[in-house]
Amino acid sequence: MDWNRLISTARLGSQNRKKEKNTTVRPEFQKDYDRLVFSSPFRRLQDKTQVFPLPGSTFVHNRLTHSLEVASIGKTLGDMVSMALIEQNVVETVLVQELGTIVSTACLAHDLGNPPFGHSGESAISRYFQTGAGTQYENMVTKEEWQDLLHFEGNANAFRILTHSFKGRRSGGFALTYSTLAALVKYPFPSTAFPGKNKYGFFNSDMETYATIAEELGIPLLDSEKNVYARYPLVYLVEAADDIAYQLMDLEDAHKLRILETSETEKLFLEFFDRDEDASFFEMKKSVYEEVTDTNERIAFLRAIVISKLIRETVSIFLNHQNEILEGVFQGSLIKHLKGTSGSAMKAVQKLSVRKIYRHPDVISIELAGYNILGTLLEEFVPAVIEPKSDYHKKLLSLIPEQYNTDNDSVYNKIQTVLDFVSNMTDLYAVKLYKDIKGISVV
Repeated sequence: MDWNRLISTARLGSQNRKKEKNTTVRPEFQKDYDRLVFSSPFRRLQDKTQVFPLPGSTFVHNRLTHSLEVASIGKTLGDMVSMALIEQNVVETVLVQELGTIVSTACLAHDLGNPPFGHSGESAISRYFQTGAGTQYENMVTKEEWQDLLHFEGNANAFRILTHSFKGRRSGGFALTYSTLAALVKYPFPSTAFPGKNKYGFFNSDMETYATIAEELGIPLLDSEKNVYARYPLVYLVEAADDIAYQLMDLEDAHKLRILETSETEKLFLEFFDRDEDASFFEMKKSVYEEVTDTNERIAFLRAIVISKLIRETVSIFLNHQNEILEGVFQGSLIKHLKGTSGSAMKAVQKLSVRKIYRHPDVISIELAGYNILGTLLEEFVPAVIEPKSDYHKKLLSLIPEQYNTDNDSVYNKIQTVLDFVSNMTDLYAVKLYKDIKGISVV
């Protein structure tokens, strides 16, 4: 892959409209960022679970605050890589200066496709088709379409939200630049490429859209039978920003909720530093601790320094493996290539998070709620959209916004109508609709 081609201001859907003269001072990639910030899907992230239940615990992270923090880290990662490429004098296009904006914008969008109730929402949707009432539709769709339904994927849904021309909306969806969209696709292949894995980057209905982006940017097709593409290089930085943010911020949230003791949390953060190699850090820590006695502020200080350290190290890994990344042969994430104290400390954080945070009763309770609420909504709306004959079904369908409706009569597209509707709900709206349908909120 060639940096000069990978960084493009061409926009999805622009081929269908007249080229407009840029009369503003905003760079094209900044327009992408602004479109996301001012969009409804982005605002809805404020009421979507990150890890811990939102009601009564508003000081912990939701999807919106998480996305903003990931974007902040991503901006720094992109800027540092940009400066290095400029110093190396290997990129001709002046657009290389915009890498930070491209990465941060993709970071803002990386969780747009997540349904209510976190990852349990994805599982609930999948379970409806795997073992629930949705199994009856297997013979009504193609094998490729069925794979999409069996393993609903938030990453693929984010790509769909940004690129699909929903009813009444313009072609190209958000009409973002090809570079920003490519930086979002963490798994550049459809659900059929690796049936044993749940992760994939785009639904079969959106495969042609990604092919168009790949052609424009010169992203090679590695396997034409499975439609597997090489990863767009900036995806690695978006992924690293997300990995750094959620791993470390989940620790801080767990500490605030008293799931983790202060001493335990502090120990986890301190393990990222070597007594000899990072002697200056321990000197700074000593002076900061003399002034700051608040335990939450001390933890926040350690978290901030760890993030800075991981940013430097992941940028170094990216630059050291730049040729492999451009050739499409680099394996694994940047975080998995961490060495020394950082590598072992990150593994310790991941291990503890699974054991103490992600299996905590509060987390499990929201997952169980997600299973029941989303499962019920699908049981109501999917049969209604397949056969909208009864008065009850017609009333249900009147609740689905016009933009999600489709003129395509295929069962797959009708089901996608419901999934578009349900996956875009906030946690509170999903709960309200569930109660309304079940008559729970009727006095």
